[in-house]
Amino acid sequence: MKEKIMAEVIQKAKENMNQGIGGPFGAAIVRDGKVITITSNSVLKDGNPTCHAEMNAIKEASQILHTYDLSDCELYATGYPCPMCMGAILWANIKTVYYGSTLEDATKIGFRDEFFYDKIEQKKLADIVSLENINHEECIHLLEEYQEKERKMY
Repeated sequence: MKEKIMAEVIQKAKENMNQGIGGPFGAAIVRDGKVITITSNSVLKDGNPTCHAEMNAIKEASQILHTYDLSDCELYATGYPCPMCMGAILWANIKTVYYGSTLEDATKIGFRDEFFYDKIEQKKLADIVSLENINHEECIHLLEEYQEKERKMY
């Protein structure tokens, strides 16, 4: 089930990446096994550095569910969430995050997430939120495809 949901998130990220909407990142909010929303990064389309896939997913799910408290939801992300997104995940009370590519994977193609995390003690995150790496290879391919394109880094 988890891998199937992540496959849908990867597909959404790939579609939007190929349309130039944003980077190779997608996210979904799931409650009780039901997908509430699947979104992608829209930084380039919106001209807004906060329009990461996770931020977009949290915003949409909150609107759909009419609540800021997503403690009964899980988040799926094609990449390990950046510090901004991790902050939003914590503010939304999301307890479980499934992610595909790692900080190191994103750094290899020019994203700066790892730089920001170098300033934060990641070990303590595990006390707050469960982080599980899934569909790693598929998400790596997404990053590699993005790297091969003419792309803007942000």
